[in-house]
Amino acid sequence: MTIAQQNLTNTRLSVNLNKVALFRNSRRTGVPNVVAFAALAREAGADGITVHPRPDERHIRITDVFELAQWMLPWRPHFELNIEGYPDERFFDIVRAVRPEQCTFVPDGPHVFTSEDGWKLGAEEMPVVKTAVSTAKALGSRVILFVDPDPNVIAAIPETSADGVEIFTGAYAAAARDGNCEELLTLCAETAQRAASLGLVVNVGHDLNLNNLPRLMAVMPTVAEASIGHELTADALLVGFKAAVVAYKAALNDRNTVVPR
Repeated sequence: MTIAQQNLTNTRLSVNLNKVALFRNSRRTGVPNVVAFAALAREAGADGITVHPRPDERHIRITDVFELAQWMLPWRPHFELNIEGYPDERFFDIVRAVRPEQCTFVPDGPHVFTSEDGWKLGAEEMPVVKTAVSTAKALGSRVILFVDPDPNVIAAIPETSADGVEIFTGAYAAAARDGNCEELLTLCAETAQRAASLGLVVNVGHDLNLNNLPRLMAVMPTVAEASIGHELTADALLVGFKAAVVAYKAALNDRNTVVPR
């Protein structure tokens, strides 16, 4: 059974800890402790942890990745470590050291504010991606490519040998805030359907929250995993971290009930 098939009725929640680390980095006290929040996420029912160790270490630091990987050992591979980033040599130095269950390749440079563009997989990108996918899979990682909500890009994914895609949902979230998300919702759904039809794992991520998740999940039944951090952390300031994780896991897996914010 493929990962996509396993998750038709159970979408995994990977809690992104970048914003917890960003808060920690505003002081020199080590508070809040990133590993402690990973433990809270696991206790609340999260299925894994996502980190994006950028070169400037503005949030997650390389030392955080090593500490998280070590702490997670008793529960891996069931409780997964997902590392996001641009697949350069620095990235692979980290991957070789901790062997994450999943690598999510994002086409952003070191000075990009946040990941908002997916791989286009044209002539310039394809050689880079194919080499990176081969390297990561040789290290034992599932490989996911961050893509725009564009059904047309999916046709190029099999050539890369990647295991699946993470559909960028930031544009959908922005449209949902403006009350006009039908077009983006349709694009996300069609991209997911096309990927699933090719046997690819379908993940989603970026700006997902308790308001926009139910509608998205209702039209995307094949989503294997959602990586959520910013909005979950914001909600945690109101209700507590564990309660936020519980609410997001429920929003991902109850296709019939709208979870109130």
